[in-house]
Amino acid sequence: MTKAFTWLIALSTLGLSGCLTLAPDYDRPEAPVAEAWPDAANSEVASELTRTNAAPELDWQEFFTDPKLQAVINLALTNNRDLRIAALNIEKAQALYGVQRADLLPTINATGSGSKSRTPASLSPSGAALESERYEVSLGFTGYELDLFGRVRSLKAAALERYLASEQAQHSAHISIVAGVANAYLTLAADRERLQLATDTFQAQKEATDLIQKRFDVGAASEIELRQSQTAMESARVDIARYQGIVAVDENALTLIVGSPISAELLPSDLSSQSDMPELVPSLPSEVLQQRPDILQQENLLKAANANIGAARAAFFPRISLTAGFGTASDELSGLFKSGSDAWSFLPSITLPIFESGKNRANLRIAKADRDIALAQYEKTIQTAFREVADTLVMRSSITGQLNAQQALVNATAAAHRLAEERYKNGVDSQLVVLDAQRSLYAAQQGLVALRLTQLANRLTLYKVLGGG
Repeated sequence: MTKAFTWLIALSTLGLSGCLTLAPDYDRPEAPVAEAWPDAANSEVASELTRTNAAPELDWQEFFTDPKLQAVINLALTNNRDLRIAALNIEKAQALYGVQRADLLPTINATGSGSKSRTPASLSPSGAALESERYEVSLGFTGYELDLFGRVRSLKAAALERYLASEQAQHSAHISIVAGVANAYLTLAADRERLQLATDTFQAQKEATDLIQKRFDVGAASEIELRQSQTAMESARVDIARYQGIVAVDENALTLIVGSPISAELLPSDLSSQSDMPELVPSLPSEVLQQRPDILQQENLLKAANANIGAARAAFFPRISLTAGFGTASDELSGLFKSGSDAWSFLPSITLPIFESGKNRANLRIAKADRDIALAQYEKTIQTAFREVADTLVMRSSITGQLNAQQALVNATAAAHRLAEERYKNGVDSQLVVLDAQRSLYAAQQGLVALRLTQLANRLTLYKVLGGG
């Protein structure tokens, strides 16, 4: 017994301490993108280095400073079902990793058994009926594989990388939820401001129409002036109905992504009430792209596929399994644990693949193909991320120019509208000139709201594509 268990301990130690794996060495692939951002963005980047903020280190509470928006985001992080699913996927991946890691150690079980049998005289070698009893209690393990060629370790490494990938997937979901809530919130704020503009315009047009109606009744205004004023008023009424529907849809979209009803006190009144977001300036692509969780997730999956090649290669080599047990046995229940009742077993086995019709080679080809697919997906994710950042940077400078021009247009049309009203009151111009100036001002104001929303959405998008938070 002593020699058998000496061999058992020696072989188990060899299996536990072996570090051999047949997986290929992993080297991070070079990013298949340019080493710098497009020139259209670099000019602005260089001019804003004094305001640099690193998105991954900038917590979302620092980026979104409006208290109401922060409260809505917190609601979403608590109730959003997508984020809950991502968290549960992490728990599942962690459990699967625990199962795979457990295979490195033998599973030890305690067993107890008892049997009693009778052999009739006609079947007994002695010609007399025989009765026999056997009782046994043992402690041991069954089918423990000595991982001499790293098959189990490769599977464990693959499970670990999939677990880490699930964590990165949750990080991606977290960023997406925060950005999605903020985007829906800002869209609602902009559409509420557009609705207010339409309402204010309608009220102004209604007052003007009522005045013209009175003048028309006494013959001081023409019918064309009245009809034109009514047309402008009804156009504003149409816009009110349209934006009321849009605002209702926006509220539904925000409620869906948050995952619970939102108190009316937390909803925005208009876009002007939203706090400005800080400017973000990215560093080199090689640094930025390795901070995005979706890229890190794909790299973890690439490492997992690489480890699976080691497991597929190990299938070509012998597999050694151990079954062993130590306990006590007796022909009487009361005889258990008495001196001399010791019982043990030691059953090593080895399996050497001789003929498997190419199954192992096919599995190895599958593992290599999976690795190549994971590599292509990793590179595509990097290229997609590079384009997202580059496009956002290019659009930022364009949006700034448009916003400045639109603000100047609003100022000019507002001045023209005031001048037209003064000239109309003094009898210099007709009401048609005032109506035309009012339409121009209304369109310019609506355009300004749209561009302000675009600018905030651009900053929000840059925060997201840089892996913020």
